[in-house]
Amino acid sequence: MPFAAAAAAAFFKEVPVGLELYSVRTELAKDLMGTVSAVAKIGYQVVEFYAPYLDWTSATAKEVRKLLDDRGIKCLSTHNNSASFTDEGLKKAIELNQILGSKYIIMASAGSVSGIDGWRAVGERLTAVADTLRPLGLFTGFHNHQPEWRPVDGKRPMDVLASSTPKDVVLQLDVGTCVEVGEDPVAWINRNPGRIRSIHCKDWAAGRGYAVAFGEGDAPWKRIFDAAETTGGVEYYLIEQEESPDQLQMAERCLANWKKLRA
Repeated sequence: MPFAAAAAAAFFKEVPVGLELYSVRTELAKDLMGTVSAVAKIGYQVVEFYAPYLDWTSATAKEVRKLLDDRGIKCLSTHNNSASFTDEGLKKAIELNQILGSKYIIMASAGSVSGIDGWRAVGERLTAVADTLRPLGLFTGFHNHQPEWRPVDGKRPMDVLASSTPKDVVLQLDVGTCVEVGEDPVAWINRNPGRIRSIHCKDWAAGRGYAVAFGEGDAPWKRIFDAAETTGGVEYYLIEQEESPDQLQMAERCLANWKKLRA
């Protein structure tokens, strides 16, 4: 292997790969502990819990943290709905994320937003939450879907969110939804240096949509990795696949594809 390729491969391996647990939501709802253990056994290094975690008690969060530690896997972020961004919801989210060892409380969706001023208000809320979290060593961020790439009143909501929030507000990139609407994920990463600290590695293919496994769709993954690791400031990746009837088997297949792409 040429030196440059060997160096790149070695660098790639330093970035942990995790699973967005929405990928195994059916299994998770049936058996929280068993599913997390299975994900660790497959070989994932990180997990991201999604919105229902906010219903946990602190005792449940402590049990989950012990399991994570025992299995050698980490939770670095949580995927949150609007409830976590109310005053009371944020208090609980902070408590649970601290127990889990998570650094990032990510807004999974802004819900129904009216006009570009509505998106500016979302940016203001993220800024206020960031100010609350920062002294605690925690951070917030926003996870894009398709609508944030489509112009509203002549402006893309993603551009408004990026420009109206502090630099430590994470722009968690969902690659599949970006590619689906015809946007360039590499260009977005390069325009926002240091802010793409995590990426949802969800693939998409014309004619097949989100049914494809990670690494089998249209996303330019190696270019994305390069941009994320040289410019974006990525700290970890999260594989996501939402449409498989056998969720754990698909998670295993996606990780196998990941290893091939990173070799």
